[in-house]
Amino acid sequence: MIEFLIALICTIGAIFVFLASLGIVRMPDFYLRVSVATKGGSLGVGLILIASALYFGEFGITTRALAIIFFLLITAPVGAHLLGRVAYLSKVPLWKETHGDDLEGKYNRKTLSLKSEEEEE
Repeated sequence: MIEFLIALICTIGAIFVFLASLGIVRMPDFYLRVSVATKGGSLGVGLILIASALYFGEFGITTRALAIIFFLLITAPVGAHLLGRVAYLSKVPLWKETHGDDLEGKYNRKTLSLKSEEEEE
């Protein structure tokens, strides 16, 4: 029974990794590609690591797998945010069907930070 559970978790993880890679090819702009790669890749790799921890069942391997999952869930969103911010400040175009740009006019391009309320006026 545990082998079936491990195979199921590993297969679901592989499907998420595949969908993330497919999303990179199919999404229309850089920002959506980064989002898909971060979310799908993190979830897929996390599930595969959980399956490997269950398969080996050793304390050392389980703690390493959990540590990798923890660091992946901490660093992947931060990296994606930084990639998106650099792309936005570099004026990488949004998809033509994007309904709104919430940051338009709110970035100070000299200091590379959000403008304060006094600067906007």
